[in-house]
Amino acid sequence: MSHPHPDTGSAAEFAAAARTLTREARRRGLIGPSFRCPPRLVGVDRTLRRRGDGAIVSVRLRERPWAAVLADMIEGVVVANRLVAPAADRLRAELWDACSAAEVPAARVA
Repeated sequence: MSHPHPDTGSAAEFAAAARTLTREARRRGLIGPSFRCPPRLVGVDRTLRRRGDGAIVSVRLRERPWAAVLADMIEGVVVANRLVAPAADRLRAELWDACSAAEVPAARVA
């Protein structure tokens, strides 16, 4: 699949990242949010809706660098779990590592 910009992610990459992030959050005893794209609100890159004991993170994928999309997805997990430093910082680092290990295209971030 070709992309308008070489660093833009695909829907398949988004789905793979969503599965990895949800699994890793749950493995740590945290809320593993659902992911959707795009957000319902026009002009925003990420939204979060809380639903009962869960959350839905919506991220704009189109015409954005994949690194920004993945960063918004990771931040969505942090926000869904209401984490603050240092736990938030530790989780961000662990989720970036998990995406790299799962061959989610986080390598494009460098």
